[in-house]
Order: sequence, then structure tokens, then C-alpha cells
Amino acid sequence: MNAAVTLPDVSESGLTAEQVQERVHQGQTNEVNDKPSRSLASIIRSNVFTLFNGIIITAMIFVLLAGSWKDAVFGFVIIINTGIGIATELKAKHALDKLSILVASDYVVRRGGKNVDVPGERIVLGDTLWLGSGEQVPADGVIVQTWGLELDESMITGESRTVRKKAGDTVFSGSTVTAGVALVTVSAVGDHSYAATLTAQAKVYKKTVSDLNHGINTILKFMTVLVVPLCILLICTQMGTVGGWSEAIATGSWRHAVVSSVAGVVGMIPEGLVLLTSLNFALAAIRLARHNTLVQNLDSVETLARVDALNLDKTGTITDGGIQLDRVAPVEGARASDSDIRQALFDLANEQQPNATGRAVLEALGADHVSVGDVRTRVPFSSSRKWSAVAYDDSRWYLGAPEVLLAALDGDYHDVAAQVEQYAAQGNRVLLMVCDAHAAPQDFATNPGLDAQALPMAVVLCSERIRSDAESTLAWFREQGVRCRVISGDNPATVRAIASKVRLTGDREPRAMDARELPSDINQLAQVLEDVDVLGRVLPEQKKAIVQALHAKHHVVAMTGDGVNDALALKEADLGIAMGNAAPATKAVAEVVLVDSKFSHLPTVVARGRQVMANMERVASLFLVKTVYSALISFGVVLTAIPYPYLPRHITYIGALTIGAPAFILALAPNTRRYIPGFLTRVFQFALPCGAGIALAVLMTAWFIPAQMHWHVDSSAADLTQLRSICAMMLFILSIVVLARVARPLNSWRGLLVLAFAAVGVTGACIPFVAHFFALVIPTGSLMWTALIALGYGVVIFTLCLLVVPRLFPYGMRLVSRWRSVKKR
Repeated sequence: MNAAVTLPDVSESGLTAEQVQERVHQGQTNEVNDKPSRSLASIIRSNVFTLFNGIIITAMIFVLLAGSWKDAVFGFVIIINTGIGIATELKAKHALDKLSILVASDYVVRRGGKNVDVPGERIVLGDTLWLGSGEQVPADGVIVQTWGLELDESMITGESRTVRKKAGDTVFSGSTVTAGVALVTVSAVGDHSYAATLTAQAKVYKKTVSDLNHGINTILKFMTVLVVPLCILLICTQMGTVGGWSEAIATGSWRHAVVSSVAGVVGMIPEGLVLLTSLNFALAAIRLARHNTLVQNLDSVETLARVDALNLDKTGTITDGGIQLDRVAPVEGARASDSDIRQALFDLANEQQPNATGRAVLEALGADHVSVGDVRTRVPFSSSRKWSAVAYDDSRWYLGAPEVLLAALDGDYHDVAAQVEQYAAQGNRVLLMVCDAHAAPQDFATNPGLDAQALPMAVVLCSERIRSDAESTLAWFREQGVRCRVISGDNPATVRAIASKVRLTGDREPRAMDARELPSDINQLAQVLEDVDVLGRVLPEQKKAIVQALHAKHHVVAMTGDGVNDALALKEADLGIAMGNAAPATKAVAEVVLVDSKFSHLPTVVARGRQVMANMERVASLFLVKTVYSALISFGVVLTAIPYPYLPRHITYIGALTIGAPAFILALAPNTRRYIPGFLTRVFQFALPCGAGIALAVLMTAWFIPAQMHWHVDSSAADLTQLRSICAMMLFILSIVVLARVARPLNSWRGLLVLAFAAVGVTGACIPFVAHFFALVIPTGSLMWTALIALGYGVVIFTLCLLVVPRLFPYGMRLVSRWRSVKKR
């Protein structure tokens, strides 16, 4: 409302300027702290100050001190990747902050005897506030005067019907004015309002449980325990290969030992996996932002993939909150013509401040060219009477609650009552039109009562306006195996009728239940919910209990809502989804906000989450293979005291072409497979056989080629360079095979991706500058045949590992389970 709008004259003067300043000084304002997105400092901190970045940077410094800057390239790659990660998350932050900016509404308050515009957050305790049609109540208050005020309190109660208010009644923040005007004294602001009190529990911080992050953190914890002692052992072993500590320090050979040790350490660090995870989450958030979907917690993108139960709030999700006129059905034996009925209905709805039902009638009949009739007298709708009326020269017409009007009439109208009950059971809002053809209009002002001789003329059927995209969206969820339930504060019959219209359960009729009949025990409730599709008369506390009951059945639950009454359930759910027009408190606790309130965005949201998780599983498998073979090769080097079979620059070259760049492409590929728990187990099932096969193949090459060529540990640097080149060749070829297994199926662009990176790797080794920089030597003469033989038995060893190790995996998992059970004791 704007101060320029004509408002009723009142004697209330409101607070003085001094009183307002005093309350502002005391902090008694309506200011609400919006949930901020991640800060710049936290983004930099999370990307830079990680354990493995510390290890990598330390290793790079040691290599630089050893004077081999070419082998320190891996460190610069990490710096570049971290920069990309920061830049991407900052872009995501910018996109999310831009979406989360809410347009501040101004309200008209009485201050110093004048009406002034004040932003919602500047309203203070004790202010005298004007409320008008279309406005959301910004703070709790008590009505001083009212001119036909009606409120939609569904944000608070979940009940979508409007409520007529009178002087002395309390209004709660989050309610919406649907009709009329009122003057209200503000009784509670900010954190002390009813909405804030109801959502106090929801404000407690809840960390999103991420199966992906849990799996990656488990890998990182394991690597933390493994890397440090193995690094020390590697340094000691490599010092031995150059003649021992004393000679190494005296001759400067320690430099070669340090470089060799770093090769093992760098290979074991899945640094790109952590980076790519946050990068993928950030990119998903950016893409969703383009669809007007705000992801307030990046980790929640992963939760999207696991959802198998979706609880839908009816109002604002399936319906858009508006009312529509469906039809006007004359009762049997009605004596008025259809045109007379429609004219009277239009005039009855055409009040000065029509409510939502009145506006729906005016819109529908106006589209059919019905215009204002010759009304002599009008009786506005009253919540105490439950009807409104208009008088013409020759008749009076009434519109109101069927049970109230029928009770006032003489005669047997059971057939009309049955008709009304049948329509109501189908989910309609039913009003009754009654006509008194024997009353004079001049008597109407003094005697507005209903003559018992009046006759029923027509039943008016209205319903909530269903979103055009609701049916197709629900069909998508059914196809994807996500069980949808509608949970509402409305009458179960009404909710079931709407659920049936949008084919919530497909061809089957939805099964409805009154929430007042639900058991309080969570386990019993969980059992009941398995056979229920629609719940009506649900209280806010019950919505939370319903989510808890679904959790008891091991479901991953998403919950949509827009009202304050939904906040606790949204917080309890694995994924809370708020509509853009939701109460601020509800949006604050939700992980995802559909900014434009379009239900049809949900499939995109869920599909994006599935893409992230399915692709990250591929990528994690790729990275973990490198970790496994690096760790096993390092153990083999320590046990047999041989020089490390390749250099850090080798692993940089091979890792970039077989893991880093392909992983980035694969992580962004389309994928709609629903995520199934067990991320870590599946990744290890893939990585262990592949990693073990590569490690054994490389170690066999490092052990047997020197023996066949009569080399020794202290052989010439040229011999060691050739050996390392052959081992690097073995590593590259088998890594390409692993990439091909991860990228399957190969009968598409994925096959071309594998071939492209294989070709780039081979071509690079043939370019003199690249070959020299990365110390790649193509074997010639007899050494070529030796290399080919080594590659042959390397492929055989790799294949055997793929066949044998998976058979041993279940036994290993049993040992791990037993160890965990012993540890718990």
C-alpha cells in the first residue's frame, strides 16, 4: 500500500518521532538477519588451506630446493586448479547472492498523526500500521479498527481458507491480506514475532549429510595416516639408492633422492578429487541459478540425487494459492433463468473490497461479458452472518455458506444438501445462492434478514487454481521412482480431489487420511505412511513427525513448503525446498529456494543432483586408482630398495592426460541415474583391482628389466632414465585402459574422448620439446623389444588383477566389518 492511496480517516496519531528513535535505540525494530551465502574469506580458506595442498606445496618446495624445477610443475598445476576453484565458487556466490536479494516492501504507518511509508524492517514495536489487500503482515499486531479485513493464514496454520478479522483480534506475521483494510498496533517485532518463535528450533544449524563428502573424507583420513610415514620411508630408501645419507649429502645426490620420494607422495594425493567436487557443486549451483533456483548450501546438490520420497505442500506447490470459479450449477426446480443467476452472482461478488472468491467470480463472469447490474441495496459479507446479499427492485439475492442458508429456510431441501455435500467431497469450495422474490428493496436496510420463504437457486463451485505444470512434474517423479505425498492443513477430501486432478498416483486413486487419526508413535506412523498418499488437517508438529517417520524407513526425504508452519519439517527433511513467495523464516531454513515459485523446476533440480553424483562417482574412481597404484608402488619401492620407477614430471604428464582433464569433462556430462547409497564401496571395488594391476605391472617392469639388461641400482643415469621412461609408458597405457573403463559406454563421444587423450599423449612424447621437458625417452633397438615384452606381461598382470581382486573384495569387507565391531567394543 502507498501513502498516496485514500485511507479511512482515523483519530489514531501513532508514535512520535522521539518514541520511534527510542525504540530503534533499544533494538525494538522488525529487522531480520537474512541467511548469508559463503563469504570470500571462507571460500579462499576452504580451497587453499587444505591438508593436501599443504603437503603438495611442501613437496614442491623440496623439489625446487633440490634444483629440479621441471619436476615441480605439479605444484603450479595445483595452484592453477585452486585458483579455478576459487573463481568458480565466487561466480556461484555472485549468482546466488543476486538471486537471494529480496525486494524490500514498504508499509504505511501512522506516526505523529500522519501516514508515512516505512520499509518493513524499520517498523518498530508499538507502531500503528495500515494493512491493505495484497500485503503480507510484517509483524504481529492487534487490530484497532477494521474495514472488512480478511487474512490468508495458510503460512501459519496450513489452512488455505481466508479468515475474517474484527477489532481486538491478533494478526500474525506471515499472514497475507486478501481483502479489506485495517489499522493495527504492532505488538511483536523481529525475533519476538510469532513466526520467529515457531521457527526457533529451525534456526539451529544443520550440516547437510553428504554421502559423497563422507566418502571423500574417509579417503583423505586414510591417506593422512598413510602419506606421512610412507614419505619418511621413501626418503630413507631413496637415500640408500644413492649411497646412503652421508654420501648423498656430501655429493649432492640427496637431490635425486628427494625428487624420487616426491614422485611417490604426489601420486598418492587425490588433490584433484577435492577440487573437482567443490567445483562440480559450484557449477551445478550456477546452472540451477539460471533456472531461478537458489541453492543455499552447495553440499545439498548431492542430496538431490538421493531423494526417493517427496512431501508436497498443496497450497503454493500444486496450487498457486489463487481461487477459480469452476461452474454455477442451478438446483433442480430453480425458477430463475441462467442469465439472472449469473447477473446476481456478479453483483454479489462486486463488493468494495472483494475477497479471493469474489475476485475469482468477477474475473470469470467478466470474461463472459457480465457487467454491473441495477443493485438498489447491498449487505456486505459478514463472518458472523456467513452470507452477503443484494437487493433489486423485485427481488433479493443471497450468497453464502450452504449449511447456514438452508437452515434458515422452510421446506425440505435434503436433496440440495446432498448435492452440496457431494460437490464438497470432490474438493470444491461450495457456496449457495438463494432468492427471495417477495421482499421490497426499501425494507432491506432495516431488515437485512433472510425470509424463510426464499428458494435455493444455484450452487456455486470454486476451487483452488492448480498449476499448469503440476501434472507433468508429478509424472516425471513417478517415472524416476520418487514417491510423492501431499501434506496439507486443508480438509482431506479437498486435498484428495486436487491430488486426483493432477494424477498424483497415476491411474490409481490417491489414498487419503485425516492427520488427526495418525498414531503418535514414530514406528507406527512410518507403517501407516506406506499406504497413504494424501494427508489433510496436518499440524506443523505432525509435518516434522512425518519426515521423522519416513527417515525411520530409511527414506531420503525432500519437503516443499512456503508457510511458517512448514519450517520445522523443512529443517528436519534431508532437503528443504521453499517457494520464492515463502515466508522469510521458511526460506532461511531451506537448502533450495525456487525463486519464481515454479514447481516445474524440481525435475531440473533433482536431475542436476543426479548428474553431479553419478559423474563424481566416475571421477572419484579415476582419482582413487592413481592413489592405490601410487601407494602400492611406494610400498614395493620401500621393500625392495629400488629407485622410484618414474619422476614427478612423469606423473604430472600422465595424470593430466588420463585423469585431470578427462575427469573435468566427465564430471559435466549428462547423467540422470538415481544415486544409490554405497559410494565409497563401489569406488573401492573399481579402484583396487585397477590400481593393484597397474602397480604390479610397473613394479615387475622396474624389477626385471634391470636384471634382463644387466643393470644395477648404481647404473648410469642414462640407463635409469630409459627404465623410468618404459615404466612411464606402461603407466600411461594402463591408465588409458582405466579411463576407457570409467568412461563406458564407448560407443559415443566418450570413446572419442579416450582416443583423443591417448593420441595427445603419444603425440606429446614425439615432440622434442615436450619429450625433453617431461624426460620421455622412446626406447630403440633391443630395448624396444624389451619394452614391448614388458608391456605384454604388464597387460596380462593387469587383466589377472581385474579377474582375481574382485573375488577377494568381499573377504576384505568382512575383515573391515569385524575390525569395526571390535573397535566399537
